[in-house]
Parts: sequence; structure tokens; C-alpha cells
Amino acid sequence: MFREIRNRFLRFLVIFIYFVIIFFCSIELNFLWLFGYSPDMQDIKTPVLSVGSEVFTADGKLIGQYYKENRSPVDLKHISPNLINALISTEDVRFYSHGGVDFYSFFTSMVSTAKGERRGGSTITQQLAKNLFETRKRKSQGFIRKVPLINTVVYKFKEWLTAFKIEHVYSKQKILELYFNTVPFGNNTFGIKTATLKYFNKQPDQVSPGEAALLIGMLKATSSYNPIRNPERATERRNTVLGQMLKNGSITKDQYTSSSQSPIKLDLSYVEEDSHGDSYLRRAVEKWLDKWCKDNGYDLYEDGLKIYTTIDSRMQQYAEEAVAEKMKMLQKRFYNLWGNKNPWRDSKGVEIKDFILKNEQKLPIYKLLDKKFGGDTVKISEYFKTKKRMTVFTWHGEQDTTFSTIDSIKYYAKLLNTGMMTLEPSTGKIKVWIGGIDHRFFNYDHVNQSRRQAGSTFKPFAYLTALDNGYTPCDKFTDQPVTIKYKDNGKDEVWQPNNADFHFSYQEMSLRWAMGKSVNSITAQLTEKVGWDKIVQYAHKCGIESPLKSVPSVSLGSNDVSVYEMVRAYSTFLNKGQKIDPLLVTKITDQQGNVIDEFELKQEKVLSEETAWLMLYMFRGGMEEPGGTSQALWEYPGLWKKDNQIGGKTGTSSDYVDGWYMGITKDLVTGVWVGADDRSVHFTSSETGEGSHTALPIFGRFMEKVYADPKLGYTYGPFPKPWSKITKNYNCPSPHIATDTTEVDSTSNPIDTTNVIPTPAASTPENPETTPANQK
Repeated sequence: MFREIRNRFLRFLVIFIYFVIIFFCSIELNFLWLFGYSPDMQDIKTPVLSVGSEVFTADGKLIGQYYKENRSPVDLKHISPNLINALISTEDVRFYSHGGVDFYSFFTSMVSTAKGERRGGSTITQQLAKNLFETRKRKSQGFIRKVPLINTVVYKFKEWLTAFKIEHVYSKQKILELYFNTVPFGNNTFGIKTATLKYFNKQPDQVSPGEAALLIGMLKATSSYNPIRNPERATERRNTVLGQMLKNGSITKDQYTSSSQSPIKLDLSYVEEDSHGDSYLRRAVEKWLDKWCKDNGYDLYEDGLKIYTTIDSRMQQYAEEAVAEKMKMLQKRFYNLWGNKNPWRDSKGVEIKDFILKNEQKLPIYKLLDKKFGGDTVKISEYFKTKKRMTVFTWHGEQDTTFSTIDSIKYYAKLLNTGMMTLEPSTGKIKVWIGGIDHRFFNYDHVNQSRRQAGSTFKPFAYLTALDNGYTPCDKFTDQPVTIKYKDNGKDEVWQPNNADFHFSYQEMSLRWAMGKSVNSITAQLTEKVGWDKIVQYAHKCGIESPLKSVPSVSLGSNDVSVYEMVRAYSTFLNKGQKIDPLLVTKITDQQGNVIDEFELKQEKVLSEETAWLMLYMFRGGMEEPGGTSQALWEYPGLWKKDNQIGGKTGTSSDYVDGWYMGITKDLVTGVWVGADDRSVHFTSSETGEGSHTALPIFGRFMEKVYADPKLGYTYGPFPKPWSKITKNYNCPSPHIATDTTEVDSTSNPIDTTNVIPTPAASTPENPETTPANQK
């Protein structure tokens, strides 16, 4: 057929056009599934913008959404001509004359690129094709995507085809409107309305030529030309766009001169809520699904997923109520303790003089001010002293006030915060997640982001190591001074820990009694016997992932860990010695309810059933042994009906900086941390700041509410009976209390004949972690 064309040049041109047509048709029809999906005319006529995802509790309550509200449309008539002129002058000067693809611009851009001057050749319509159908990127990739160079050609041809279709369906005005409503400006900012509000606190029809040039200039590289992070480059790019506008006749010479010589003036006061129902829990789900989304090619903010979590809305509510009730009281106690004195103190109780200055320097705006004022500290200080209207958190609701930045730093530094998590070990399901006192004012999540010294809540890992290596709950040590010599980075060190009251009773105690009473001296002796390296190994084995410095004080909680890790590790004991990967999400569906993925419990056997059960028995010592540090729970009558048993461990770090409580029932494990965000702000005594007086009350009140709701299914009752034969002696009598009546036969499994709740014994102060303040 082609041989009939005698002119060689014309023949090759026809052959080229023929194969181009075949290639276009193949792409359009997705021949042999090589090229991926292309939007058809129906898609073009009814474009689907990003659809937000929804998050539900286990009992079906909607608790949050992920969506980009900045994609909300704005009519072209409400968009300033300055923006339209800047866009056309810079991105597509022949916009009104081409049919979707500007071949002249395309070929000249190729020539420029060949000369080393890289320049884009895409029209506004082509860019709209990419923006509008980005959510289809997974379907748009066929097998050809794996072939270098060819995949680029296919992508460009597909983009051209889509652009032609768009031009066929929409007017030039509508194309501009769609473009402005979908174009990205970086940092999850989509659409011109959100951009003008974010950077100038203005509606799109109010921006000046200079402001329009700044925004349109960002489209080349939203990060490089971000006016907040890179003001100099943003200014340079703005002026380039203004030059294009002048060249195109969109602005006058005077407008160009005044706009290009003016400094960038941003107004960042607009507060944008990019998603509905923002909370610690919503953020936790997002983080939990981050890898899943990357591995499976989904976007929470665009793909309309329905996410079902393990959280029980009623338990979450009870936890939030308990936190609010107890944290109000703790905050009042803290204010009464310090009065008009500043609470930021060093380990010797001396006020930290540069506390405010250091906090000023941590603020994002400090670098901008330092640059703006040329390092003039007087002017920077004046800025921070200037009063302004702001809304602050209070336990009586948010309040408007007039504060300077310094006032704000002082006010928030004195506020106590908390983190709380409840897990059902048998299923691995997280039932409660509270990352702080109010997500609107405190974004930092104290469940999985924050890591603080665990104090005595870490001691059980020392006793676990002992029980799993030959010791029994009945083995006895004497409460007496102990000196441990060791090497730290090759340097000889000596550790001589004190008890909380700096007193040694010289009394012989069983390991269960010592753990229940939280005796530092006996824990230290046990640490020396079993080895601190081995204690670190067991902690990691049970689920602690934070790095742990292997020193003798590790068993007294000198390392930083998260609430999430501690709850996970403690759950190993209630889960028959199996470490679990906690579940926060059970399944994900699409908009039509079709299941995309389901998540099941993953667990690993790390302890024997015997050791796990003996640890539960040890935890009960906090309630049942004389001076047990959990005995403040007797103040909560809603906990002690029928034959209920509760185990747990308090924890307090040096100087009463961190208060912890880890509570265990027959069904649940709960971890609570309380403290100020800055470690130099803290209580001053065991009566005010130890874990039994800060974190434990939250657990107590929460569990009262849980037990009071029979619909939840968490009933009173004793801990589970041994899951296997118990070979070690644990039925050791303790002074002043009734003996546990569990009978043990060396050849058979023990049988609980009764479950006696002992008479409350007088509690003693819980021993705070002893490094570095109490080290010698």
C-alpha cells in the first residue's frame, strides 16, 4: 500500500502518521492490557475529584474523616483576573488558540531541553488532565510502565488524548475553573481558594498582581518556591512571573515595578481544618496505615476508603471522662503546689533562668524573626512581649484572652498532660487511645510518639527475667544497701540506689512482696544476680522496641519508653506468654462496601505459660502484699464487687517528673502516663507526684465506668487459672495478710479453691526511679 506513494518523504510521513494512529488507538483501547486505563468521554463529562475516607469505631460510630476540603470548588467569576493572567502568561500563553495540545510549544521545549535549557511544554489543559485524573493513576499503568522511555511516550500520548477530550467537552473558561480548583500548591494544599487563604488570608478574588505571581510561580516547584521556607527563591520566581505578565500585556510597567520591588507580605493567621474530626485517634490510624497505603497504592485523602478500627466508642468515652475528671484535679493540685513560683527547675530545685528564651528559640517563627531583624535580640524580644488576642486551652473550655508569646509559653509549660491506652490481649485489639488532654491545642501524641522514663513500671522485667531463670516468687532477699560496680563505655562506675524514703528496713522479703512494694534495693540485688543485659533482652522480647541502655539502673526504669510499648509488653503476660502486634484497624472497604483488606492478630510465643501466669500472680502483689503500691485502688468501690482481682504496677521517675500506672484485669491491660511536656516541670513530693497519686486514679475511675456498663462485656472476676502445670513454689505466706489458698500439687495443675480479696494494708510511698538524682 505504502509503495504506491512515489514521493519518499511523503511515504515515510504517511507511514509515521499511520503508526502514530495505530499507537493512539492501542493506548485508547488498552490493547492487550499493555497501556493501562484511559479516561473515556463519560469520565471527562463527570470527573470524580478526590473522595475522602471515613474512620469508624468497632461499634460503628463515625469518628473522623480524611479529605482535602481545599478541593472545594470556587467559580471562575470569584477568581481574580490577576491569577488568570499570571497563569496564562507563565504556563500557556497560547491557551485560547490551541485545542488542548500546543505542538509548537512542545517541539520548542524539546529543542530547549536538548540545548540544556529545560522547559516544560505542557498546556494548562494537559496539566488539568494530570490533576483531574490523578486518582486513577493505579489503573492508568499497564505493563508498558516497566519499559523505560516507551513508558514516557505512552504517558505523554495518553495525556494528549485526555487533553483533546477535555477541550471537546469544556469551554476554555470551564477548563480554567477546573484547573484552579485542582492544582496542588504543596503541603496537602489543593485549589486556589485554600492557597490564597493559607498564604494571604484572602479570598481568590482579592489578590494583587504580586500575590498572584507568587502563587502561580509556586506551581513550577511547590517546595523550592515555598514563600515560608524559601522566601528568597519565592521572590525571585515571583518576579519572573511578573516579567511574563508584563511581556504579555497583563500588567503595566508601573505595576511590574511596584510589585517586583515589594517584599513578600504573608498573612498566616488563617487556621485551616483540613479534615473533619481530627483527633489523636484519627492521626494514629493514619500513621498505622501509612505503610499499608504505600504498599497498596492508596491515598487516605482521595480514595474514599472506609476504615474500621478496634476502638470501642463507649470505652473511649469513659476513658476521656476519667481523664478529664482526674486531670482537672491534678492540675489544680499542681497550681496550688507552685502558686506564683515558676515550676521549671533543675535536679537541685533551682529555677532554670533561660527556660523562656530556650522555648522561644524552639518556635518555628524564631528563625524568621532572627533573619528579619538581623539577629537583633532586642527586637526579637519585643515581638515576643507584644500582646495579642489568642484562644487558649482551659479545663473550663477554650477561652479567648490577650497573651504575649512569653505569656503563652509560661501558661502552657505549667499544664499537665497524659497518655492512655487500653488493649484486649486475647484479641490484640486496642480499645482506648488517648494521646493527650486536647488534640486541638496539643498535637503531640503521648501514646506512641512520646517516650518518657518508665520508673518502677519497668521493674517487672527484672522479676520476669528472674522467674524465667530459676527463681520463684517465694525466693527471699533482704532490704539493705547495695553497691554495684560496673563499666559504662569502658569507664568504671559505682551504683548505690536508695529506697524512696532513703530508709532500709533490713527485713527479708519474698520477690512477690518486694515487687508489690516496689523496693529499689531488692530490685537492684536481683538485677545484679540475673544481669542487666539479660533484663534488656527480656524487655525487648516482650515488645519494648525503644533502645535501652544496658546499665544496672535499667530495672528501675531509667530508659525512655512509650505507653504503647509498655501496654504491648505487659499484654504478653495476660496472653499466655505470646507477644502481640496490637491491632488498631480490622478491615478496610471501598465506597460500595467491598472488602479491600482485613487484618488479623499476629503473635509470637516468647514466654512459657508458666512464667506468664506467675507474672500475673506477681502483679497481684501490688494489691495483696503489705505496702503494695497499687492499694490506692481500694478507694474505688466500683472495682471491688464479687471476687474481682486487679494487678498492676506504679511508676515514678526521678524528681516526680513522670507518673505511670500499668493496670491489669482478667481481660484488659491499660497504661497511663501523666506529666508535663517539659521534663523540668514537675511535682515535688511523693504525696503529690508519684504514679499512685497521678496516673493510678485515672485507671481506677476508668475501670469503674467500664465495670458499670454490662453491655461492654467486661465483667468482674479473678485472674485466669494457670494455663499449664506450675512447677515453682509461689504459695508463700506474707506477713499481716491472709495466705493465698491456691493449692499446688507437684504432679498436677493447681486448682484455685477460693479467691480471697485481702484486707487493705497500709500503703507506703512508691519508689521512684533512682537515676540520676538518687545515685551515689
